[in-house]
Amino acid sequence: MKRLFLLFLFFTLSLQAQFQVNGIIKNAETKKALPFATIKTENGFSTIADVDGKFNFLLASQPETLTVSYVGYEPKTISLFEIKTFFTLYLSPKTNALKEVTITNVNPANAIIAKVIQEKENNNPQKKLRSFQFKSYNKLLVTANPDSIVGKIDTLFVDGVSKEKIAKIDSSDYKFKKIIDKQHLFLTEKVSQFQFEKPILKETILGTKMAGFKEPIYEFLGFSLQSFSIYDEKYELFETKYKSPISKDALKEYRYKILDTTSIDNRQLIVLYFKNKNKKGLEGLLYIDPENHAIAKAIMRIRGVLNITGIHEFTYLTGEKIWFPIRKNFKIVKGKSKEPTKILGGRIEFAAEDDDSNSKKAASDFTYLSSEMHAFDIAVNSNLKIKKSFVAIEVKDNANKRDETFWKQNRTDSLDKRSEKTYVVLDSIITKENIEKKIKFGRKIINGYVPFGPFDFDLRYLLSYNNYEGFRVGIGGITNDSFSKKLRVEGYTAYGLKDETIKYNLGMAFRIGNFSNSWIGGSYTDDVREIASTTFATDKRVFKLYDPRPINISTFYNHKTWRGYIETKIIPKTETVWQFTHSEISPLFNYTFTYDNHLYREFTMSTAMFSIQWNPFSDFMQTPNGKIEYEKRFPKFSFQFTKSLPNFFANDFNFGKVDARIEYEKKYLNGQKSAVLLQAGYAFGALPITHLYNTSPNNLTKDNLLQRITIAGKNSFETMYFNEFFSSEFVMLQFKHGFKRVELFKKVKPSLVLVTRMAWGNLQHQERHIGISYKTLNEGFFESGIELNQIYKGFGLTGFYRYGPNQLPRFEDNLAVKLSFVFDIGF
Repeated sequence: MKRLFLLFLFFTLSLQAQFQVNGIIKNAETKKALPFATIKTENGFSTIADVDGKFNFLLASQPETLTVSYVGYEPKTISLFEIKTFFTLYLSPKTNALKEVTITNVNPANAIIAKVIQEKENNNPQKKLRSFQFKSYNKLLVTANPDSIVGKIDTLFVDGVSKEKIAKIDSSDYKFKKIIDKQHLFLTEKVSQFQFEKPILKETILGTKMAGFKEPIYEFLGFSLQSFSIYDEKYELFETKYKSPISKDALKEYRYKILDTTSIDNRQLIVLYFKNKNKKGLEGLLYIDPENHAIAKAIMRIRGVLNITGIHEFTYLTGEKIWFPIRKNFKIVKGKSKEPTKILGGRIEFAAEDDDSNSKKAASDFTYLSSEMHAFDIAVNSNLKIKKSFVAIEVKDNANKRDETFWKQNRTDSLDKRSEKTYVVLDSIITKENIEKKIKFGRKIINGYVPFGPFDFDLRYLLSYNNYEGFRVGIGGITNDSFSKKLRVEGYTAYGLKDETIKYNLGMAFRIGNFSNSWIGGSYTDDVREIASTTFATDKRVFKLYDPRPINISTFYNHKTWRGYIETKIIPKTETVWQFTHSEISPLFNYTFTYDNHLYREFTMSTAMFSIQWNPFSDFMQTPNGKIEYEKRFPKFSFQFTKSLPNFFANDFNFGKVDARIEYEKKYLNGQKSAVLLQAGYAFGALPITHLYNTSPNNLTKDNLLQRITIAGKNSFETMYFNEFFSSEFVMLQFKHGFKRVELFKKVKPSLVLVTRMAWGNLQHQERHIGISYKTLNEGFFESGIELNQIYKGFGLTGFYRYGPNQLPRFEDNLAVKLSFVFDIGF
């Protein structure tokens, strides 16, 4: 008992020895916050206020005074013996406040930044060092500070009979405070090993723990909160890239000011404030070593709908004479917004701004996301060889199965009681509510599947419509991992109410490689397909509530196809498909192909094909469940080569096809987006019209404009009539530029998109195709239009105009008005 008492006494004294200071610094005249003011105590402690003028620090012992200074203002010293939990300090501007100091009309801060930019290559660890590696501990939490929330009983009423005052707890703040006093809203931890060998940087996740989840949400682990390096030309905050304050031409876009001097690792530093001339750009602080003009600390900040801060801290390695990153901090709090704001799938939700500036803040307004990473076990310029370097992030198979010994060894700080409680509570809630199963179910639904035991039913096969089959009803799907991780079986059957014919498919595949996600399989299909359509075998399956183009298609061919294939991701940053097919083709329209003195109304084709999708600028994550493209970047390239096999399984023709596609997208800080699509195809040899190119037309052959109103496609030519043009070689180019959604009324928020499409083509041996009339694209085809998408609840309106050499005589025949629908699920 005596030892227990002494231990309790020691613990109590140690708590009393901690002294916390909180406050805000404001302009005495305007009452506005002063960002990045300098705060010092008489015992040598020094820090900087944040962009909102707030400060919060913890000291081992209580100082006597606190001195606050700011360029152009009178310094102020206060006594800390006054018992307060929060200080509001007002600084008065100097009557003869100096303007920015200049030497020969040059801002000295600009001169320092110019040297920083000049010395970037020498100070960037990823440029100067041959290699390095370190372990890191990262903790991300969604929480709130309980002390910021009032959370009191705030309703009183008088009982009509007894006349007694009765308190009623109806405050959501009260309930929220009770929760947040005990736990966080969300918590995840991660231990990683970072390895760098010029020019490759790889993260290997050794352990991960996500409150409530037995298996982590792997996409979440790749979520980009802030840049790894501050020396890049673009600095990233919350998956948005901004021009860096030390980029090559930063002096044109930023203003700089010297604020103060300080020291880190016993090296004197200059503190510079920077702010982008664009109101939506970055602002913050740079701590610069004047000896080598390196960054020793950086604070990056964005203020808007969300206020986001990223902090980078460094330590000086004397042997290498370089500042090396050791800590990163990221924080999101509510900014100013007229609309409710959700992030991370709604885990954080902020209410809309009230027009009344004196209105009380809701408890949820104090919610914030915080992520902190600490580096340890640093080794530089050692002999290092990175395995599987083409994968930017690799998650170890046992990463989510680490025991408490592992976490105690790798945590840089022990978990507090609120964090421990978070794991207990969320594990219990998520297990009780089957949230993990619901998330998996939601993922399946988004991709168009309904899981039922070991089988996922495919929603695409339930119901569709086209002009040949009429309404098409069916059922189909594929086995899932609960059936087998090594074997998959898939198939479907469908029936057209208009053509009264059954179609079906049956296939099976075996996994032959886990890391490369390689499968070998085969299938048989008896179905119909649009003539002259082009698809890439590597295209990912896309689920749509409806597929607008096929509704208007009436020209199909039947194919009975045997298919054998291998699909793999063994080549870095690619997906490839190798396949062999043998098909019996029957055109379902009046058509004859004449070749080599023979007339073909039905024909047999045996082909070999290679298809590859290459995303060289994207980043990939290897998880125990497969490879994920977690950072999608452009351009992306697709290539496909198809060659017939002469005299093989009664093949009728000798031909080949080469198809290529380039996709590019660019998002802008103001919410706009540009996209370019370039696609080309070349067919050579003897090839029926069923397997040539039609360049995706989407217009009905009707005389009246109103009769042609249908639903717009994604990348189709809206003014080109079905079966109007055919090509054996073509090139298509599309430009799109989307503007930010504009709020006309509360529920009317259209998105304006400008679109231009053009195509050129040619058809060799036109005399071979009998029974169908068509034109060629020798002179080109051009259309431009406007899309007003998501005018109301996803519905929109589009209009396109056809011009150029293939313009039609009647004006209205060159016009196309379509409906559009964008199904936005918030991802």
